[in-house]
Amino acid sequence: MPRKARIDAPGALHHIIIRGIERRRIFADDRDRDNFVGRLGDILTDTQTFCFSWALIPNHVHLLLRTGQTSLSTVMRRLLTGYAVSYNRRHRRHGPLFQNRYRSILCQEDPYLLELVRYIHLNPLRAKLVATLKQLDTYPYSGHSALMGKVSRDFQDTDDVLKLFGKTVAPARKKYRAFVARGVERGRRPDLVGGGLVRSAGGWSAVKAMRRAQTRMKGDERILGDGEFARKILDTAREQYEESYRLKAQGYDLDKVAQRVATIMKIKPEQVWAAGKQPITVIARSLLCYWAVRRLGFTATELAKRLGVSQPAVSISVKRGEKIASKRQLKLIQGGKL
Repeated sequence: MPRKARIDAPGALHHIIIRGIERRRIFADDRDRDNFVGRLGDILTDTQTFCFSWALIPNHVHLLLRTGQTSLSTVMRRLLTGYAVSYNRRHRRHGPLFQNRYRSILCQEDPYLLELVRYIHLNPLRAKLVATLKQLDTYPYSGHSALMGKVSRDFQDTDDVLKLFGKTVAPARKKYRAFVARGVERGRRPDLVGGGLVRSAGGWSAVKAMRRAQTRMKGDERILGDGEFARKILDTAREQYEESYRLKAQGYDLDKVAQRVATIMKIKPEQVWAAGKQPITVIARSLLCYWAVRRLGFTATELAKRLGVSQPAVSISVKRGEKIASKRQLKLIQGGKL
C-alpha cells in the first residue's frame, strides 16, 4: 500500500518523531546533541517556525512545531540532511542515519497542545536519562528546562506556553511544573504518539462507547484530533490536491506558469527565469514561486534546482509572491479563481 502524503498548512501544529535507522543511536555524546540543537534553532528561526516542546533521546527526537509559511518538509529536510552529513563526517560512517520517513502527526491544538508539551518533555525521565523531575528541570536537551528558566533557548516559544498557566511568569512556571509532575504517574501515553480513530477517541473503550451510542468519527493516522477536526483537515488536503491535479491536467507546468507571469509583467518568459535583483525580475520570480508551490504543488527543492537558488530563497519568494498577488489581485488563471 502506498504511503499517504503528509498533511501540512501554514499554522498547523505537528508532533514530529525522528528515529535512527533500525532504532540505532543518533547522538553519541553532548557534542552531537549540541550540534543538533544548534541546527534546529538556526533553521526554526530562519523559517519562522514555532517550537513549543522538544526532547532528544539517544535514538530518537520529539518536536512540537507550528509551521509558518515555510513547509514542514523543507524545515525537516534542512535539519536532517545537514545533521546527518555532519554526524557521518565526524564519526567516519556512511549511509543513512535516520529512518526513511520522520513521523509527522497534525494535531488539534485546543485539547492536545499542553498534553503534548508535557508528554514530550517527560521523555528524558521515562528514558531514564535523568532520575528525578528536579534533574529534568535543568536537563539541557529538553525544552522543559527552558520553560523552567534554567536554560535559554531563543528558538523555543516559552511565553505562549507559560501564558496558558498564568499572566505572570513566576506563578505560571509553578503551575506548569505541577502540571508536568502530575504527568509522571500517568506513564507512557500511546494515545499521543499517533492519530487514527482509536487514539483520537481516547482509546478502545471510547470507541466502543461511541459505537454503542451509534456515533461515527473520522480517523486518520496522520491526524490527532476529534472527528470533526480530522474531517476538515482531510477535506482541505483533498481540495488542495484536486486543485493541483486539475491545473496539471489543463497543461499547467512551470513553463506555463512562467508564461502567465511574463504576460502579467509584460516581459519575455526567459526574463522570469533570469537571475538578478532587478525589481521586475524579483516580482516575476516571486509570483512564479508562489503559484508553483501553492497552486501546482511543486516543492521548494524542485524550484531551487530550476532557478539555481537555495531552498530558503524559494520559501522567501513564495511569501513575497503571495503578498504581491494579493495586493495586486493577480490570478494564475485569467478571469478565474486562482
